[in-house]
Amino acid sequence: MVLDGGLSNQLAAQGQDVSGELWTARLLADAPDALVAAHAAYLRAGAEVVTTASYQASFEGFARRGAGRAAAERLFGDGVRLARRAVAESGRRAWVAASVGPYGAVLADGSEYRGRYGLPVAELTRFHRPRVEALAAAGPDVLALETVPDVREAEALLRAAEGCGVPVWLSYTVAGGRTRAGQPLREAFALAAGVDQVVAVGVNCCDPREVLPAVGLAVAVTGKPAVAYPNSGEEWDGAAGRWRGPSRDRGDGGATGGRVTGG
Repeated sequence: MVLDGGLSNQLAAQGQDVSGELWTARLLADAPDALVAAHAAYLRAGAEVVTTASYQASFEGFARRGAGRAAAERLFGDGVRLARRAVAESGRRAWVAASVGPYGAVLADGSEYRGRYGLPVAELTRFHRPRVEALAAAGPDVLALETVPDVREAEALLRAAEGCGVPVWLSYTVAGGRTRAGQPLREAFALAAGVDQVVAVGVNCCDPREVLPAVGLAVAVTGKPAVAYPNSGEEWDGAAGRWRGPSRDRGDGGATGGRVTGG
């Protein structure tokens, strides 16, 4: 199945400002029609999976914008509903993947590319569970537990998703053949082995040259289909808030499209 590309890239191309701590999730409240248009653009380009604008969303972030608990839950759900609307209006068949980004993404300081937040698994689970529950309640086809930099956070995300009634894929961000936190990928992928809820395992937001070795190992360790959606090969500078270095396949530094493929 062909995934969509970077939602922020398409929104920027449409003239939307995606700066700020909520990133694309701000548009759930401020410009929902722009999100529908971005999803629709990827569907026209052949995407068979569209991903919601919830990667950097959090109850804490919405609260700082004045949204109470109930309003924040609606915004999480709106991400799924807007993607469904785009699919319905396109007349195409496609999955809706509800994005669950890492704790570091919500901090908006680039720490998802480092991991090792110094938080125990139980605390990370408590952080992620309400986000997972709000997205699952809206009925996506799959939860994208994505850009995970650390085995501890992967464990927390899988715990948070347990029993939510929605299948998940687990996707690490990697560098140098290891997680961003420096753990062996075999150990990282092994968390998903034998977990029926996990329907695919792989990598995203990494140098394209990392993909084939990583997903080969993911399939070998778990026996599950692979998911892969790299970026353009640049490095994220959290202090400057921008991508730096040579691009491997295009110049904007954002996420490219990807695939879920059978093992």
